[in-house]
This record gives sequence, C-alpha cells and structure tokens, in this order.
Amino acid sequence: MEPDNITSTPTSDPKAANRAKFELELEFVQALANPFYLHSLAQQNILEQPAFINFLEYLLYFKQKDYARFIHYPHALHHLELLQHAQFRSQMKKDEFLRDFLHQKQFDHWRTWREPSAINPSNPDALAAQQMDPEISKPAL
Repeated sequence: MEPDNITSTPTSDPKAANRAKFELELEFVQALANPFYLHSLAQQNILEQPAFINFLEYLLYFKQKDYARFIHYPHALHHLELLQHAQFRSQMKKDEFLRDFLHQKQFDHWRTWREPSAINPSNPDALAAQQMDPEISKPAL
C-alpha cells in the first residue's frame, strides 16, 4: 500500500509527460527570439554540436499551423529557421554586429507593429474609429 503523500511522476502518465515535453520545447523555441540568447549559445559552442543541430531541426515542427499558434514571439520561428544554416550559426558566434542587427530589426518591428484589427479594412468599427481619430493608428511609444 502506497502512502497518501506520494504523487505519480509525470512519466507514469504518458499524456502528462507529452505535455511537459511540449511545454519545455515551446519555452526553448520562444527563447530563440532573443538575439542575445542566440549569441550566448554561439559563444558557448553549443550551436556547433551535432546533437544540438539535430534538435534544432526537430523543433521545426513548431512552424506547422497547429503548433505555431502557441508561439507568442514570432521572431522565434524566424530565428529557428536561420539556425538551420551553418553559415548563420558560425556568423552568430563571431559577429556581435549580427546580434545587434537582429535586435534592432526586432525593435523596429515592435515599434511599428499595429493591432491587426486596426488595419483590417473588413473591420468597419476599427476603420470608422481610425477615420474619426487618426491617433488610433499611431504606434504607442
């Protein structure tokens, strides 16, 4: 007889184990959105390890529609795609300019990004509000 305070481990339940694995992989993929993290991985020679390169290739499943919907930082998928190329991985290691370039591109994207409903002409309420108040379409600083 088992004591009441022992709980089942995640590996005893395949569904819980799969969920935990997915959440861990999702968290890692989203971390790839950070150019400084990419640069750190490169500086530690992690991006050169064959097992890690295979893992990055495996993570491409996040580009599928059913999985991409969980991604909060779309740059993560772009960086995951770039990491598939040896030239990018080696450039990331030796070039702080590339890190800063990626960071600036992200900043520019978020600085100019607008709510999709605000620019969707099929949304009459947003279009009417924008016509009445042009300040709505300006990005928040």
